Amino acid sequence: MGAFTLALALAAGSAPAAADFHAHAMPAILPLERRAETEDRWLKLRLERVLPTLMRRDKVQMWVLVAGEYNEDPVVETMLPATWLHARRRTILVFFDPGDGKPIEKLALARYPVGDFKPAWNPDEQPDQWAELARIIAARNPATIALNRSEEFPLADGLSATHYEAIVRAIGPDFAKRLVSPERLPLGWLETRIPEEMASYPTISRISHAIIEEGFSERVITPGVTTSDDVVWWFRNRINQLGLDTWFQPSVAIQRADGGAFSVQEMGHRGATIIMPGDMLHVDFGITYLGLNTDIQRLAYVLKPGETQAPKGLRDGMAAMNRVRAATIAALKPGRTGNEVLAAARRQVEAEKIDGTIYSHPIGFHGHAAGAPIGAWESQAPAPHRGEYRIDPNTAWSIELNAQANVPEWGGQKVRFMHEENGFLSPDGSFRFLDGGQEDFILVPRP
Repeated sequence: MGAFTLALALAAGSAPAAADFHAHAMPAILPLERRAETEDRWLKLRLERVLPTLMRRDKVQMWVLVAGEYNEDPVVETMLPATWLHARRRTILVFFDPGDGKPIEKLALARYPVGDFKPAWNPDEQPDQWAELARIIAARNPATIALNRSEEFPLADGLSATHYEAIVRAIGPDFAKRLVSPERLPLGWLETRIPEEMASYPTISRISHAIIEEGFSERVITPGVTTSDDVVWWFRNRINQLGLDTWFQPSVAIQRADGGAFSVQEMGHRGATIIMPGDMLHVDFGITYLGLNTDIQRLAYVLKPGETQAPKGLRDGMAAMNRVRAATIAALKPGRTGNEVLAAARRQVEAEKIDGTIYSHPIGFHGHAAGAPIGAWESQAPAPHRGEYRIDPNTAWSIELNAQANVPEWGGQKVRFMHEENGFLSPDGSFRFLDGGQEDFILVPRP
C-alpha cells in the first residue's frame, strides 16, 4: 500500500470495529490506571499463594534477589509495583520462611517503599546496604539462601557477578556455604499462572487475534499495491494506536507458486514484496498487556478472481499442520520433560508420515518464557539440560510448529505451513487454547 493509503488506514477513528472483519470483536482495553491496579492485585495474590509453595517445594528457607536500576533481574521485574517501570538505585528483596506454617516474611532493602514489602533498611542508621543485608541474614540464620544464578536458563540467572561477589563478602564464609541456586525456584515463579491471570489471558489472546484479522483484510491489503512491509508497520502502528506494546517486531512473509524454496528463518518473501492474488501470507505477531505476552502465527490466503476459498492443496497442508499440533498437545503432560514431549509427539508425526517440525515453548511474563523448551526449529534432537526440565501444570504454552507439504496446484511445490497458538496446561493434564486455534485460512478479501 502506498504511504498515503497507509496513513489513511491508520488515521484515528478510520478503522471499523474488528467485528466488521471477522467474528473476533476487539475486546475493551483497560486504561493504564486500571491495568496497574490489576497487575498489583495479581502480584499480591502471587506472593501469597505461589511464593510459599515454591520455596517449600524446593526446600529454600531464604531467597535473596538483587536488582540494579536499568539492570533488573527478570524475576525482580515481575515483583515490583506496576508503577515502578524500573528498580530504583539498588533494590534488594528478601523472602524468609520462618517455618511452622507461618507466612513468608517479605523484606525490601531499598531507599523507597516497595509495594507490600516491609521496609527493612534505614540508610540514615546504616549507610551500608550490604552490611544491613548481612545483619538480616545473621538474625534469621537460614539453612539455605537461594540466589538467582544459572548456566542454562537466562531467566534464572539474574544476579550480576558484582552483586554476587558483594553478597559473599558481606555475609562471610559460614553463610556463603549455605548459598544455593535452585533453578526451579525462579523459573517456577515466572512460569506459574494463577486463576486470576488465566481469567484475563484469553482476552489478551482475543485482542491479538482481532488485530491480526484486521491486518489480514481488505481494509489493509490491496493486492497488487500493498507490500509485506506495509502490513508489518500497520501491525506496529495498530498496536501503538490501541495503547498496547509488543515484545518483538512482527513479521509478514509470502509464499507463492513461483517454485521458491525458503529456509526456516526466511519463511518466504519479505520486505518490499508486493502482495498478489494467489499468495499465502504468514504473520508472526505478539502483544504485551497486563504484564503477559502473546506469540501467535496465522496464515491467510489472497483470493484470485472467482475464488471463494484457498486451493485444496493449501487446505490439505493446513490440515497436516494441525495434525502436528494435535500430536504436540497430546504429548504435553505435567511431569514429562520437554525432551519426552518432543519424542512422543515426533513418534506420532512420523507414524502419520508428516514432514513436521516442533519448536514449542512456554509463554507468560516473557514471550519465550521460563520452563522447558520442546524442540527447536534448527534441531529436533533432545536438548541437554534445558530439555530435561520437567513440565509443571498451571503453565501457559505457545504451541509452535510447522508442516511441509507438496501443493499440486502450485506444480507440486513444497510449502511450509507455520502454526503458533497460545494455551494453558491445567493440573489435570488437560490443555486448552486461550482463544481457539486456526482451522481455516483467513481470506483476503473476505468472501
